Amino acid sequence: MKPAIAGWLNKVPEVTLSFWVIKILSTTVGETGADFLAVDAGLGLGWTSLGMAALLAIALFLQMRKTACSPWIYWLTVVLVSIVGTQLTDILTDVLDVSLYTSTAVFSVLLALNFLVWYRVEHNLSIREIVTPRREWFYWTTVLCTFALGTAAGDLATEALGLGFTLGAVIFGALIATTLVAWRLGANEVLAFWIAYILTRPFGASLGDLLTQSKTYGGLGMGATWTSAIFLCVIVMLVAVAQISVGNRKPVTQ
Repeated sequence: MKPAIAGWLNKVPEVTLSFWVIKILSTTVGETGADFLAVDAGLGLGWTSLGMAALLAIALFLQMRKTACSPWIYWLTVVLVSIVGTQLTDILTDVLDVSLYTSTAVFSVLLALNFLVWYRVEHNLSIREIVTPRREWFYWTTVLCTFALGTAAGDLATEALGLGFTLGAVIFGALIATTLVAWRLGANEVLAFWIAYILTRPFGASLGDLLTQSKTYGGLGMGATWTSAIFLCVIVMLVAVAQISVGNRKPVTQ
């Protein structure tokens, strides 16, 4: 295993129930937040994409400067990656008229290539060992690919294939549960983590659409504003607890 950079600790939070709850809420906020900014706030897809990309660059800069996991910076970055990943798919679909079948295939290939290069270079895909800048760049590139793929796959399932928001959320939720059971029965931990991580994105997207879309289109009609605000409040509370409990971890020394 490649040794950690002096003073570095693992840059990814412990994978607990709280981790998965925040992750799912973040994916939903990515869906509802992007819709709110582009439509409800009237910024449009172009300005929203530029603004969120700039904020993501700042968040990544702050994240990369840290030598240990800072929950608030980490999850801020995840939320922004979620929004930018959603917008990548929206630009391909709504602006460039790329079919969801094509975008799903393209993002699947990009994700597979990223995993391949990451493994060939680092010989490890575990998030328990994000202890060097290079591994962290691989990690965030992978996360962005999973969000873009999840958005495309979720839209493909609920819209192009006509499953609808409710059935889409149920199917992706069931796949996540199946992955958890497989892990409990002895499936590879790293493989199970990344499969679940990928699936949380279309699950969150389907859930977000179910909550925000009008009843005419099969949603519950809560709207992007209220859904985004409620979920962001829950995320802030959970992240605040995680930040407080970071504790007295000491940095790695050589």
